[in-house]
Amino acid sequence: MYTLLRQEGHARRGEYTTPHGTVQTPVFMNVGTQGAIKGALSARDLKELGCQIELSNTYHLHVRPGDTLVKQMGGLHRFMTWDGPILTDSGGFQIFSLAKLRKITEEGVYFNSHVDGRAIFMGPEESMRIQANLGSDIAMAFDECVKIPSPRDYVQRSCERTYRWLGRCKKALDLYLAEEDAVNPGQMLFGINQGAVYHDLRIEHMKKIAELDLPGYAIGGLAVGETHQEMYDTIEAVEEYMPKDRPRYLMGVGTPGNIIEGVARGVDFFDCVMPARNGRHGHLFTCTGILNIKNEKYARDERPIDPKCDCPVCRRYSRAYLRHLFKADEMLALRLAVAHNLFFYNTLTNEIRKALDEGRFASFRREFTEILDMRI
Repeated sequence: MYTLLRQEGHARRGEYTTPHGTVQTPVFMNVGTQGAIKGALSARDLKELGCQIELSNTYHLHVRPGDTLVKQMGGLHRFMTWDGPILTDSGGFQIFSLAKLRKITEEGVYFNSHVDGRAIFMGPEESMRIQANLGSDIAMAFDECVKIPSPRDYVQRSCERTYRWLGRCKKALDLYLAEEDAVNPGQMLFGINQGAVYHDLRIEHMKKIAELDLPGYAIGGLAVGETHQEMYDTIEAVEEYMPKDRPRYLMGVGTPGNIIEGVARGVDFFDCVMPARNGRHGHLFTCTGILNIKNEKYARDERPIDPKCDCPVCRRYSRAYLRHLFKADEMLALRLAVAHNLFFYNTLTNEIRKALDEGRFASFRREFTEILDMRI
């Protein structure tokens, strides 16, 4: 259940209750694709870094170790020892981004595993079965993520098929959650809005999926090639037609500035691999911009990554030491860098919530949107 606590312009401050806890929104979800954060962080680390929701992927966990195994181990929460909320992506994006050979039909998608090449079929019913086996709190609908740009007629046909798939997702998940051995009977289905950057297709699709009265809705198929302004314009076009009493999730976005601008346009949930991926390459987020810790100028720098940061890394280690770890190819470099970046993102959304609570989000937006995305 979503509760809107206060609003400033289109920006929303709320709470979302799940079977594994209540989430304060706006929120950034920490991406643990295969049940773990890339960078050697554990579930215990996520708690220390301020994570509210962990996100894992249906496709990857189906391929390895297998969703039936995870169910036998008590579900994903127990398997990875995370007691907070979990959202599972449907696998659709991974199928369309990783599979070299695929065939889309009305029934679903035939493709080959990126791990061992074996043939796999996934449709709405299969995606829902996998997510029911994982036992996440939020299950994402199975959809097609079309590339941008794509021909309008193809995008329209894709939206219509994605809508039909959503109806099948809803019906299938209801059946699976009624089973006696359901891992998480309170699991909730979020629908996904598609339509590339064609605003009229986006609006038409949003109106149709809103009629299904789902627990939440996502804007999918963005941050895949369009400009930031095209993304912002698309969010603005769709937001008006999204149910006001349900959470809104902008999938796969993005930079700190993207998140602030997304909140300004009414978005509640965000996720992105950026903080972990950038961290593993030595690109670290700070309150004055993004620094590359591998640069020579940090070789004797005794300061923490960000003097204003209170993360476990900044409280203890210097820039010089972290640069040394990267240059020496020590695994600890990845762990510390990813930990800092995730703390930064979780703290950013916490600061956004504070700004909304205190009625100063507009000034917060003006102060930080551009500077946080700048390269130092």
